[in-house]
Amino acid sequence: MKSPALRIFTLTAVLLLGIFYPLSAGQKKIVIGVSIPTQRDERWVKDAEKMRAVARDQGVELKMQISDNDAARQMSQCENLLAQKIDILILAPHDATSASAIVDAAHREGVKVISYDRLVLYSDVDLYISFDNVQVGRLQGKYLTERVPRGKYVVLGGAPTDNNAKLFKQGAMEYIQPLADKGEIKIVMDQWIQDWQPTLAMNLMQNALTANNNKIDAVLAPNDNTAGGVIQALAQVGLDGKIPVTGQDAELTGAERIVKGTQSMTIFKDTRLLATDAILTAVKIVRGEDPGATSRVNNQEIDVPAILLTPVVVDKGNIDQALIASGYLKREEVYK
Repeated sequence: MKSPALRIFTLTAVLLLGIFYPLSAGQKKIVIGVSIPTQRDERWVKDAEKMRAVARDQGVELKMQISDNDAARQMSQCENLLAQKIDILILAPHDATSASAIVDAAHREGVKVISYDRLVLYSDVDLYISFDNVQVGRLQGKYLTERVPRGKYVVLGGAPTDNNAKLFKQGAMEYIQPLADKGEIKIVMDQWIQDWQPTLAMNLMQNALTANNNKIDAVLAPNDNTAGGVIQALAQVGLDGKIPVTGQDAELTGAERIVKGTQSMTIFKDTRLLATDAILTAVKIVRGEDPGATSRVNNQEIDVPAILLTPVVVDKGNIDQALIASGYLKREEVYK
């Protein structure tokens, strides 16, 4: 079984050197179904683009559906993919709980399911490929509490239907809650953000500022899009760049704000590695090969075999090395 470090090294070689293993002549062409929740966020656009590129290099057919954050639509789209006789399904669920019905439907058709980025709960899903999402939250919480060990905190979580959002918050609260219990931190707002909507994040932040006479010391924002909404609200009262705000996904807009000084940090989860691993692993499973799980994650039903990649903190100190030198973002865009 490969260690996480070895897996990341291998995937990097795949990305940089183009080491792909297309199907040999005469083999049946593999058909992979993909269901992802949105294209509204830059990171999900990158996931889709990379999956399509790797599938082309592998010589496999990719059938992709976007549910636009609609659980019922995702179910219908997956049923349609199954009707098209796909060989395997890569599923990034909009609703972690209701998506178990999609796994059940796939298994009735003899189709295995890879839970992508977000874990499907209450199901016997075959494999989970993601980042260590509790660690993502820990990195956010550690970063914030080291810089603001005392004061008033706004704690925002992502979509309540997204299991990852719960894991991020769980990790962050490992650092925030002990200080709150000691009375050193006062949590003045603790809210989830439906569908990760930036406008809702902005509205919540406006409410928190009003209720506390603009006396807020730190904000746990779950991703870059919601951080953008929070920072808009702070800018309205002249506090942008004066209050630490977390982020996640290393989106271009987040990177621009880090350089500008209005967003403190982001979490880099290299979706090139994740999307590549998903396609290569799907091909392995269809061929009957060992997918190479490195751990297991409980989804309230079973301990799901899992491949978990490592997230990285990015701030002004390492943004050039982490995001630009790696080729993830372009310097002229970040520093425009």
